[in-house]
Amino acid sequence: MAVTRPRPSRRRVLAAAGAGAVAVLAGCSDNGVGSEPDYETGSVGDIDAEERSAAELTAAESLAQQETQNGVTPLEGVTIADHEFVLEDDYRGSTVQGTVENTGDNRVEVVEIRVRVYDDNGAQLDWYLDSTGDLIGGASWSFQVVILESPSDIASYDITVLGTPA
Repeated sequence: MAVTRPRPSRRRVLAAAGAGAVAVLAGCSDNGVGSEPDYETGSVGDIDAEERSAAELTAAESLAQQETQNGVTPLEGVTIADHEFVLEDDYRGSTVQGTVENTGDNRVEVVEIRVRVYDDNGAQLDWYLDSTGDLIGGASWSFQVVILESPSDIASYDITVLGTPA
């Protein structure tokens, strides 16, 4: 007697194919390029500063970056060596400054630092970034992220580095 197996429904076939495709795509990212950035936390400390004037705010807005680069992702070998909150006594005001190192051998086409700032309640106020291009293997880059929030509103920040391999 022949055993007949029930035909899988179209819905089951599509679900299995979709799950398989997701598993295959997820496995393809193991080449030193991650998908989700890891953020490091940073402290601000007690800040006693005046608000920027309208002219200073306009100048700071021309430096503050909030548009991300296309194709950046976490990369092995591109690391944040150090970072700190720095209150500049000019139009730049609140900044996060530090150094990124390319500890690998290969050039990185685009490097992007992202900083998210938070208030006393832990609510994210906004995010800002700085970027550079062509960071060769073994080189470092000093960054400065200009933050437009008032220093008195910022309680903490977190930071990550992303890049695009060459």
